[in-house]
Amino acid sequence: MAGSPPPAQAPRHAAHGSPERRRVAVGCGVGATIETYDFIGFGTAAALYFGDVFFPDSDPLSATLLSFATLGIGFAARPLGGIVAGHLGDRVGRKPVLVGSLLLMGVATVLIGCLPTYQMVGVWAPVLLVVVRVIQGLAFGAEWGGAILMTYEHAPWRKRGLYTGITQAGFPVGLLLANLAFLLSANTLNDTWAWRVPFLFSAVLIAVGILIRLKIDESPEFQELKDSGQVARNPLLEVLREDWRNVLRAFCLRSTETAGYAISVTFVLSYLDDDKAPDVSGTVSLVALVTAAALGIFATVLWGGLSDRVGRRPVYLTGCVITLLWGVPMFLLVNTEVAALVLAAFVVSYAVCQNSLAGVQGAWFAELFATKTRTAGTSLAYQLSAVVSGFTPMIATALYSGTGWV
Repeated sequence: MAGSPPPAQAPRHAAHGSPERRRVAVGCGVGATIETYDFIGFGTAAALYFGDVFFPDSDPLSATLLSFATLGIGFAARPLGGIVAGHLGDRVGRKPVLVGSLLLMGVATVLIGCLPTYQMVGVWAPVLLVVVRVIQGLAFGAEWGGAILMTYEHAPWRKRGLYTGITQAGFPVGLLLANLAFLLSANTLNDTWAWRVPFLFSAVLIAVGILIRLKIDESPEFQELKDSGQVARNPLLEVLREDWRNVLRAFCLRSTETAGYAISVTFVLSYLDDDKAPDVSGTVSLVALVTAAALGIFATVLWGGLSDRVGRRPVYLTGCVITLLWGVPMFLLVNTEVAALVLAAFVVSYAVCQNSLAGVQGAWFAELFATKTRTAGTSLAYQLSAVVSGFTPMIATALYSGTGWV
């Protein structure tokens, strides 16, 4: 129950959290910001640029489908990254996984900014794009579980929703920075560099993130588990054998959030860029998304803190109901072509629908699993559900071609 005291078997630091609880939450949030900047930036580039740059021989619809298929491949790779990171996080520690995932993501993202186009090397261009996207997917799959659990296990018992919400807020910050970068580059650079510079700029962010994460101490709960000699030999097999229901539970809970985001943000960006769709400029769409992401930074923390007060389930189920009912009103708003209404659509889609779920996930999913299999269980469920969202824009594009926005 929300606000209840920690159980007797809880680690010694649980009531008040570790002395580093705030620094860990912010540090993990900064890392999440950078990883999201890299991973989500690909989605923006896929919606606005990659169809022309990497698939120019296709007709516009096919190019969009292929671009979103490449986007989806990264999501498909995330479960493997989550599995490997989950195993290492429960066997070796949370901190090494955090540093390694950030470094791997940085290398892949900078490489995207250096890729040759289709006009330069032909079919090798999309092949190379797929390869680096898979690496991105592996790195991003490794990120979430380690960052959230480091924060959760350092946080005070009664404020774990709030503290994990701070780390989760790193994702809208990353979304904000990624789209600001594309908004600025689209208005200041030519087409050759407009999509490259945001990816190349990632090198600076990665360097900062690595320095921050190296200074974070290991999770006190994992350290106590390691000192007691109770580290799981095979965390993945153990969680699947003993706790598969919670893996399935977390997978289903997150699918609402991740597929909803894929439709209301990733697909809608492409929808508004389509010649047959409402006449809304790319600048208006990106400004709307940037505004929604800025509000989402605070909304994510507030939703997480609210779950400490009223419980995880009421907040999450309310978010699910709103998301379910929002689809038709969202399209009706963007179809008006009125900038203010397009802005309102993005704000509700992100700050209310997506953030009400994302802000609660960190604490709720961590609470479903025991410490010795917590990284494996949460990472597996979280990243498997990402496959749903990864291919949702492609499916939506195919449906749209036959039926329209309905």
